[in-house]
Amino acid sequence: MDIVILAVVIAVVVVGALGGLIVGSRRKKQLPPPPPAAPDITAPPAEPHVGDEAETPREEPRRTVEEVDLPDGSAPVIVEEPPAEAPAIEIPEPTAGRLVRLRARLSRSQNALGKGLLTLLSREHLDEDTWEEVEDTLLTADVGVQPTLELVERLRERVKVLGTRTPAELRGLLREELLALVDPGMDRTVHTENETGGPGIVMVVGVNGTGKTTTTGKLARVLVADGNTVVLGAADTFRAAAADQLETWGERVGAHTVRGPEAGDPASVAFDAVKEGKEMAADVVLIDTAGRLHTKTGLMDELGKVKRVVEKHAPLDEVLLVLDATTGQNGLVQARVFAEVVDITGIVLTKLDGTAKGGIVVAVQRELGVPVKLIGLGEGADDLAPFEPDAFVDALIGE
Repeated sequence: MDIVILAVVIAVVVVGALGGLIVGSRRKKQLPPPPPAAPDITAPPAEPHVGDEAETPREEPRRTVEEVDLPDGSAPVIVEEPPAEAPAIEIPEPTAGRLVRLRARLSRSQNALGKGLLTLLSREHLDEDTWEEVEDTLLTADVGVQPTLELVERLRERVKVLGTRTPAELRGLLREELLALVDPGMDRTVHTENETGGPGIVMVVGVNGTGKTTTTGKLARVLVADGNTVVLGAADTFRAAAADQLETWGERVGAHTVRGPEAGDPASVAFDAVKEGKEMAADVVLIDTAGRLHTKTGLMDELGKVKRVVEKHAPLDEVLLVLDATTGQNGLVQARVFAEVVDITGIVLTKLDGTAKGGIVVAVQRELGVPVKLIGLGEGADDLAPFEPDAFVDALIGE
């Protein structure tokens, strides 16, 4: 009996101990965590001061927001910028005798034709092989097949009649025949006088890359140098910055430029240019048209539209075709197509100081039946010269 009572007492004590442990663990879980101790904040060291800043701050009068005068916002403050300076007007070189002044530049790259012919004609015996070499020299210089055959035939006859061939005689003979081939009798004047009494109207056409816009700017300088007032029509609305380029050329010589929106109607710009030229009583209106491939029928038709729109004011006095002289016979294909769309009245040959062959002058005149009126002999602003047959032939055959 005592053993049973002892066992019951032990069981009660064990159950009570277990219950106390369970309750204690639950209370520990429910207690919130103690608040973190606030960190000690150390003030940053004061920055060193020098001079007046090291002094003790002085009391200064302070104003409230109500006391501060604020702008009422009725009139914005306008900062006046200094007026932009107008570009200085340049005085172009006179055009009279310009080709003579540029003759040395032309002869450096062109007199291979003349020297080659003189060397061949100076041989003691002029057999058939020599005359074939003469033909090859002329064809290589882009003279063209028919003009080459005519020149060789005349040379053969005159050399046979001449008999003795001193260097001076050969040079004179070759000069006469080349000059006849270039045809000095053609009218090479750039016509800028309109029969109606208004400004002369000149339209410049050509494919992309021939230097058309640059040539238009240089032509403006040529006209200004001859005492004309010029209005430029920037009708090349398809090439980016073409109008800016032409306007820059105009500003340099004091020519007014009429332009329209980019990718706008070129015929409209051309029409407005002629209209403003009349209102300003200008001497000449120069219209720079958009460059186009001669193989694109739609673009060529649009060029014809520009011409028709301009002629609502007055007939065109000049239509100048700009050709890159370095393209050789390919330039003749371009010239043929352009001549079918607009009535070409004159040719401008650019880049004639480079790798171009001088014979292209003869070939393009024969192809179109119109004269070469201007030639470009460099990148300078005054390197566009009126074509002078005598000076050109002298440059071909050298001194």
